Amino acid sequence: MQRRFDDLLLGSIELFCLAAELESFTLAANAASVNPAAVSRSVARLEERLGVRLFVRTTRQIRLTDSGRRYYERCRQALGELVDAEREVTGQQTTPAGVLRISMPTPYGHYRVLPLLPAFRERYPDVSIETHLSNRNIEFAEDGFDLAIRGRAPDDSTLIARKLEDAQMVVVATPDYLEHAGVPESPDDLAAHECIQFERPSSGRNIAWTFRDAAGETDIVTRGAYGSSGDALAGVTLARAGAGLFQTYRFIVEEDLRAGRLVEVLSGYRSTRPFILLYPHARHLSSRVRVFVDFLFEHLSRAQAGRKPQ
Repeated sequence: MQRRFDDLLLGSIELFCLAAELESFTLAANAASVNPAAVSRSVARLEERLGVRLFVRTTRQIRLTDSGRRYYERCRQALGELVDAEREVTGQQTTPAGVLRISMPTPYGHYRVLPLLPAFRERYPDVSIETHLSNRNIEFAEDGFDLAIRGRAPDDSTLIARKLEDAQMVVVATPDYLEHAGVPESPDDLAAHECIQFERPSSGRNIAWTFRDAAGETDIVTRGAYGSSGDALAGVTLARAGAGLFQTYRFIVEEDLRAGRLVEVLSGYRSTRPFILLYPHARHLSSRVRVFVDFLFEHLSRAQAGRKPQ
């Protein structure tokens, strides 16, 4: 195997990552016990090798360019893997450590995963967690994520896809709205109602509402004067304000239903949508990824087992 990285280059990459994290050549130099000129030379060496600018420099601060940000994410991930490899070989990886980066949809993050993170860090205090809440599909290699949660598994053989759950969908509205507009008895009645819309990020089109009966599953295109994109929780907020009907995950509105702030309609036509955990198909997963995957399935299965069927 031809050698492509000498000791000087690897050291330059480490100093570059340190400068990116601390947003300062001086602070990076102090942390690495070198002088600021050494950090500056290291960054210049990388920029010359790559043929791109990694930082925008001013008299007061530095910040990563777009190319620098992408390079930093990949380098940080690679350096973390090297640390994990050393710990594994020397037997020091008794406690998972490092930064765990997770991308997930906003609703699932707020109502399923984020509440579990303090308990995870109590068990594994040397693992730091960065979360990215968005419905945007991410690229593991380019964006530097360890794990992602999505509504469907992509056609990518390099990823492991494991179903977390089939989340139940419900259609809800406030009692006042239903008193004024009437209660729909079947999905066909939705044509006469104000149905809050949510735009699918990947296509820019409003998401159809899904219903299930004895004949199978049906998608229905609804209409309404209220729409949102990016954050599905906006539709729930609009429904709570009396704007109309909204189809959402039961786990988001369970408290509202119990308290009577929202009322479920069309309960005989409930459908489900899956949530899938994705991570790279690597022979040697870092210990922090392995323990988090196990932790997540352990706690989600426990929560679902304790949930009464509706």
